[in-house]
Amino acid sequence: MSKIAATVNIVNRKASFNYFISETWEAGIVLTGTEIKAIREGKANLVDAYCVFKNTELWVKNLHISAYEKGGYTNHAPREDRKLLLHRYQLKRILAKLKEKGVTLIPLRLYIEERGFAKLELGLARGKKLYDKRDSLKDAEAKRELGRVMKKDF
Repeated sequence: MSKIAATVNIVNRKASFNYFISETWEAGIVLTGTEIKAIREGKANLVDAYCVFKNTELWVKNLHISAYEKGGYTNHAPREDRKLLLHRYQLKRILAKLKEKGVTLIPLRLYIEERGFAKLELGLARGKKLYDKRDSLKDAEAKRELGRVMKKDF
């Protein structure tokens, strides 16, 4: 199982560009058999996903898990809502934070832990303005340039 756990790490790369991430949580996710098999093959996409509360439960919407090739008639719907598993005190804390204006909860990373369970790393996010995104691009370019200069010297 450790080989599978080491290889599956699906990251939402646009999250750090579009949002300021203040807090993170690790949540379990309720999946069917074909969904976990597709995730183990690395066929998931977190780009448009976000989390919402339905009653007192936390659900992730727009998490795209491609259909499993060998699934047959038991295959799942790719963009189905999926329930997240957190402790009650964590859910209460997240709900209190989401009542603030401009704050949302987005998935940052989907991975398989060493025991074989799929986990979703969630981040409390506040949207960036256009000038903040430009600053992020400048910082990334400066780091790349510094890396090139340092590599060239050695």
